[in-house]
Amino acid sequence: MGKSLTHKIIKSHLISGNMIPGEEVFVKVDQTLTHDINAVMTYLAFEAVGIDRVKTECSVSYLDHNLLYVDHKTPDDHIYLQSVAKRYGVYVSRPGNGICHSVHVARFGVPGKISMGGDSHTPHGGSIGMLCIGVGGMDVATAMTGVPMRLTMPRVIKVNLTGALKPGCNSKEIILELLRRVSIKGGLLNVYEYVGPGAEALEVSARATIANMGAETGATTSIFPADEQVRKFLASQGREQDYKELLPDLDAEYDDCMEINLSELEPLVSCPHQPDNVKRIRDVEKKPVQQVFIGSCTNASYSDIAKAALVLKGHLVNETVSCTCAVASKQIYKKLMQDGYIDMLLDAGVRMLEIACGPCCAIGQTPATKGIAVRTTNRNFIGRAGNPTAEIYLVSPESAAATAIAGTFATAEDIMGEEIWKLGEVREPEEFGIDDGMLIKPLSEEEGVEVSVVRGPNIKPLPIPDAPEQYLCAPISLKGGDNISTDDITPASAEFSSMRSNIPLMSQYCYHRYAPDFAARAKAMGKSIIIAGENYGQGSSREHAAINPMYLGVKAVIAKSIARIHKGNLINHGIIPMIFANSEDYQGLELEDELEIENLLEQIPTRTVTIKNKTRHFLFDVKLEITDNEMEVVLNGGQLAYLKKQLTKEA
Repeated sequence: MGKSLTHKIIKSHLISGNMIPGEEVFVKVDQTLTHDINAVMTYLAFEAVGIDRVKTECSVSYLDHNLLYVDHKTPDDHIYLQSVAKRYGVYVSRPGNGICHSVHVARFGVPGKISMGGDSHTPHGGSIGMLCIGVGGMDVATAMTGVPMRLTMPRVIKVNLTGALKPGCNSKEIILELLRRVSIKGGLLNVYEYVGPGAEALEVSARATIANMGAETGATTSIFPADEQVRKFLASQGREQDYKELLPDLDAEYDDCMEINLSELEPLVSCPHQPDNVKRIRDVEKKPVQQVFIGSCTNASYSDIAKAALVLKGHLVNETVSCTCAVASKQIYKKLMQDGYIDMLLDAGVRMLEIACGPCCAIGQTPATKGIAVRTTNRNFIGRAGNPTAEIYLVSPESAAATAIAGTFATAEDIMGEEIWKLGEVREPEEFGIDDGMLIKPLSEEEGVEVSVVRGPNIKPLPIPDAPEQYLCAPISLKGGDNISTDDITPASAEFSSMRSNIPLMSQYCYHRYAPDFAARAKAMGKSIIIAGENYGQGSSREHAAINPMYLGVKAVIAKSIARIHKGNLINHGIIPMIFANSEDYQGLELEDELEIENLLEQIPTRTVTIKNKTRHFLFDVKLEITDNEMEVVLNGGQLAYLKKQLTKEA
């Protein structure tokens, strides 16, 4: 039986477990990455473990998300992150070097390795044949201790790409088409493995967009083969020695398969307020657009920005539109300047932003009241851009540039006409300038132990949850609907992101936009339970969406379904994730109903828990869709307590 690339990589890293979809496996992790607005909790957890150095081959701390210093909090975080990296043997990518996913693939990525990242878009690295999985910060801290990473063995879905993209279409169209077909939760526990002649023709930058946004399906990750395109990419980075061919077997067996004919694709748009609400641009109502943003980790490569510049060349951004651009890395920015593309953007009236994530996570460039913003980013949830009244549309860089000129939804062909063929001529450079001066290399272990970690006044200790008790009686502090995102639970923006190292402060804004009275109500209740619908906790990996409710006394979440990363974060931080055995029971629960669970510690191992609604006098059952290891973590009161116990046993 032939093996998929995914199976080959997991097999080569397998420590224990059976590689059967749905079963728990433990794998060796080679690399980790973190970014600044989530990382403080990660390194506080690692410090609490009590070992002197990271055990991975390579761990990198990126300072790339919140570079807008609105007060002392974020610079204090960055100083802490630099000092803790020196103390424990972690690389630091300094502000201005670039967005974590782009820089990591370019400077650290190696085909065949497994990487865990504290960001949901870590699968970006699947573009070069790595198995890259987004997780919460506590999972990254665990990986840095050298402890094998628990993983639910995924199903591997073959995505056969045929045909070729037409000029004016981008790999953005490919992932939007996949989202249209499978939905924002249809990829749960899947890995999408791209093969076929269409995949072979895609450069690494195009593959990165697809792998990155695969996270929006709820998938574990996405991956492309390490083939000639990957060799060329690593050669352009002066790292051809890190290349090795990694392909699925010709007779590889998959759990399912699908086909996308690239020749049939035309410019697409993801409409508000979910990434899977995909339509053809020509079918969308021509509303006036106030803002266009070109960039983010998803679509800010050399070829992405160059194509946008060619569309804008000789034109001026519409007077009704604010158009900005953020390039993925300093390396790419310099090459675009050398080749004249930055001049084209500036001449057209585009404003160049800092080399950072920025507007994607609401750090700057918030849309106007009830404004329509067109972006090349990966998410368009309500409030994702910082304004809950705005409508966010996701398109390719080519379509974004055309829209900026037209002032309403447009395609590159609408602007360029017969000259659209020029876009098909754009290729990634054969050679980039190599300058790693903005990377701070780890100190030796002997030097590291002499470093004092610097903690600003905003950096508060990591809250530690209590282990569950035999008897739980608690009211419902929130009844939410479907598709509650981590942005709903812990809002983004420069201001809110700067609070994430201070849980006592940040927790006051838990559900700030979704349910403004939640934090005060939960705190007053002391202990409480959250009720939700489908796909609870979708979106960003930010574990603050679990830590803040835990800090406010939430003991369990009962939902119709829970997103993969968020479920792991709940488990890691002492909140029990429960799934309605009968989804109709959701209707019978109301805010402030008192729920009672007896013999909880005996019920958890059965994976079925009976709950009594004392207010409305009925019983209902919930399921615990957790693995054996996750159950141990739950019973210990979270991953940190469990991890310390395991390391003590080993010692």
